[in-house]
Amino acid sequence: MASQGFYQRLQQLPPVAQQAFMAALCERLLPNYALYQEATGQGNYAGLRAVLDLVWEHLKVKNAKIDFEKQAEKLAECEPPAADDSFGARRALEAVVALAALLDTLQGEAPGAVLEVSRTSRGGVRAFIELTEGEDDAAALALLVRDHPLMEDENDFQDAVLEAVSQPLERETLKQVQRLGRNDGVSNLGLSLE
Repeated sequence: MASQGFYQRLQQLPPVAQQAFMAALCERLLPNYALYQEATGQGNYAGLRAVLDLVWEHLKVKNAKIDFEKQAEKLAECEPPAADDSFGARRALEAVVALAALLDTLQGEAPGAVLEVSRTSRGGVRAFIELTEGEDDAAALALLVRDHPLMEDENDFQDAVLEAVSQPLERETLKQVQRLGRNDGVSNLGLSLE
């Protein structure tokens, strides 16, 4: 679990640093969406990838003209079907929801978006641990989640991204943050297309 200090630091970041943080987390959620599409034939990974690439372009290129309202419309079309309540669909939806929250900040005020994206990513990890470990006792499950290697990895990852975006965000720093987010194609659930 993240400490209050972590969330406080996140909220105190300038908007562009918050956006870079969210973009890095979205990068790490994308493989879950790709796996869902591969498994079901549903979804539009290329569409999601294109929207996130435009976000990075906006962050790296001064005065890049991007219509984020239009991108938000394209993103909405990438949501898994509402009738699909599978585990994969929920993880795919998290990638869409996180990216939508990021687009909200690029279109104006969305003060809680950075916390929402952070919690969405952790929530997916928690759900995966609950699914794979099958612990019924709530207290035991809470401990299991807290101490699980995947949750430790998620917390370490978010800490590392927070540190990275707390520096002046030059183009090179943003490239490092993007690479960090891509995590060699491994998602927050430890899954990849490989």
